[in-house]
Amino acid sequence: MSPASGTTVKLLLAEDNPLVRDLIVKGLEHACDVVAAADGADALLKVVDNPPDMILCDYKMPGLDGRKLFEKLRGREATRHIPFLFMASRADIEERLRPLVDGVEEFITKPFLIKDLVRITKKVVDRLHLEKMQKRASRPGVIQGRLEEMSMIDLMQSLEMGQKSCRLAVRKGSEQGELYFASGQCRDAKIGKVEGDDAVYKVVLWTEGEFEIDFNAANASTRTTTTRNTTGLLMEAMRLMDESNRDAVGTK
Repeated sequence: MSPASGTTVKLLLAEDNPLVRDLIVKGLEHACDVVAAADGADALLKVVDNPPDMILCDYKMPGLDGRKLFEKLRGREATRHIPFLFMASRADIEERLRPLVDGVEEFITKPFLIKDLVRITKKVVDRLHLEKMQKRASRPGVIQGRLEEMSMIDLMQSLEMGQKSCRLAVRKGSEQGELYFASGQCRDAKIGKVEGDDAVYKVVLWTEGEFEIDFNAANASTRTTTTRNTTGLLMEAMRLMDESNRDAVGTK
């Protein structure tokens, strides 16, 4: 994601370890607007004063721990709907946090690699960014933007996470493509004469161009041309990209 899109989403990070906190801030600053809190009490004050779009929270913190922070915010009408991501050990997740599944977007198991935390967090950031674009849309139910702001991978992951049904039209120069989603799953894709999985693999490579998401046109196509779910299509597209890059390096 480019800074232009990510900075529209405000994330509050609650982490009492200063080293870990700084690493996470540096990892996420390209994807969203990060506000850091040194502990649960600091986070609570910051959220009440200026509610963020999402919260990334450590479970074990002195005083007000992550679970207590979650429960306090869920008890307030103004903050009860803020998406939560918890960082915790596997044991703490299974024994203490699973009952909080309602309202928790993700559990991130500690210890973790920063790149993995960024990848998981960014999926939620992208979804929230898409929702903000929808609210600002000039036409009801239609979102328009550029692939330089939000890549095809980001768009497709966001539609899948949000379980959206829509038509995603993309254009790069003279090439145009259409992808149809039902409850977040890409069921039909076409670019010129290329259809199905191959059309998805082709359009995922586009790094520039325009896109339009029309939630009113989800049923404009009744075909099913793809053979994988959205995650499967993206994983295979990335595998093919890696394979192509390796072949290109090998020929040099």
